[in-house]
Amino acid sequence: MTSQSPPSLYAAREPIFPRRVTGFFRRMKWWIMIVTLGIYYLTPWIRWDRGPSLPDQAVLVDMASRRFYFFWIEIWPHEFYFVAGLLIMAGLGLFLFTSALGRVWCGYTCPQTVWTDLFILVERWIEGDRNARLRLHRGKWNLHKWRLRLTKWAVWLMIAVATGGAWVFYFTDAPTLALDLASFSAHPVAYGTIAVLTATTFIFGGFMREQVCNYMCPWPRIQAAMMDPDTITVAYRDWRGEPRGKKHENTTGDCIDCMACVNVCPAGIDIRDGQQMECITCALCIDACDDVMKKIGKPRGLIDYLALSDEPAERAGEAPKPIWKHVLRLRTLVYSALWSLVGLGLLYGLFVRADIELTVSPVRNPTYVTQSDGSIRNIYDVRLRNKLGTDRLFHLSLTSDEILRIGLEGTEGQLNILVPADSTLLQRVYVTARPDDPAAQASQTPLRLWVEDSTAQIRASKPTTFNGRGQ
Repeated sequence: MTSQSPPSLYAAREPIFPRRVTGFFRRMKWWIMIVTLGIYYLTPWIRWDRGPSLPDQAVLVDMASRRFYFFWIEIWPHEFYFVAGLLIMAGLGLFLFTSALGRVWCGYTCPQTVWTDLFILVERWIEGDRNARLRLHRGKWNLHKWRLRLTKWAVWLMIAVATGGAWVFYFTDAPTLALDLASFSAHPVAYGTIAVLTATTFIFGGFMREQVCNYMCPWPRIQAAMMDPDTITVAYRDWRGEPRGKKHENTTGDCIDCMACVNVCPAGIDIRDGQQMECITCALCIDACDDVMKKIGKPRGLIDYLALSDEPAERAGEAPKPIWKHVLRLRTLVYSALWSLVGLGLLYGLFVRADIELTVSPVRNPTYVTQSDGSIRNIYDVRLRNKLGTDRLFHLSLTSDEILRIGLEGTEGQLNILVPADSTLLQRVYVTARPDDPAAQASQTPLRLWVEDSTAQIRASKPTTFNGRGQ
């Protein structure tokens, strides 16, 4: 009696070699790739003058100083809600575009798509188009194959290193870090980050490609909740193309089963099989099919951007609904409204925020101090924040319905204190009530601490309380 091992459930990946295609959507993807890669690689090198004491890099995530600089905007740690708001807007924008136009993010601007497009372009330049790459893949490892593969991998590696290097330039001054990297004097974290991003870019863009989208990215599985029959997406008009067959065969459909749509697909799927999770709606199949339809004298649009809800009308020979009626529907209007509200809220917060701020933390251990003359003193830790690009002299004062006196630790009777540019200073403040004053005898007395920059005519204040003996 012989025992047979169970069949393997694992199927090795068959590499996909998309064929070169030309057309409107391919040209648009080239331009998007150029713009997005240009923004990514060049942005850290843009300079922006903020003054002598501030960094001059236009976009900088300064972890050491806990700042985020974006041209004229500076985000402080306590203003992280701006970053959270931008992330919310990005999520709502993704929902909006997916609901209206399908997976346009995946097909045109997702980093995995952009870098995979770039890696495939390099592969095509070195190894040839689809058929040549297939023959090379199936051929033996000889000197010719080694030469082409090593050349391709070397170019991929250079792109990957540039990608990792560009990323770390966003976190410190780019020219300075570039010199440190070249002289091998940069911090080990920089080299480690570049190494990790180089490896992931090289593997994801060169080898894993569509597997990242299919198995690692959650969005293909989430998109179904964002889309409905009115969503404009890439689809095959089977009512026009079927039954398919070669041109010389006696068929009635426009599809001649040339497989052009399959051969250009970076995901390796057949769009004629209907909507599939693997489809990133890159629209290259549209360009390929339109080219074939032009050659055989058929109208374009056998594969096209369309709404599935238009199928009954098109089958009956009627005109589909205008695109704007598909795009402007309740779901997309709700997403647009939410996106706009968040954006307006961020703009409002950005324009009304003050250039100087203070926070007040009462020292409550002890709650108050009784001095030798019977006066009651409260102590406060006041954090003064100067967001301006120059040193500023701040004047502190208080307002209250009762008589209270203010003093600053270490200033010898002065109420002015110099706060350095773009920094925070912690100042201890004393508030005192004389023994017979109502504030000394009451349990609590409301007061407001003020800070004023007389040069810029800016004021800020925070409310707090004064604790007395409670009699």
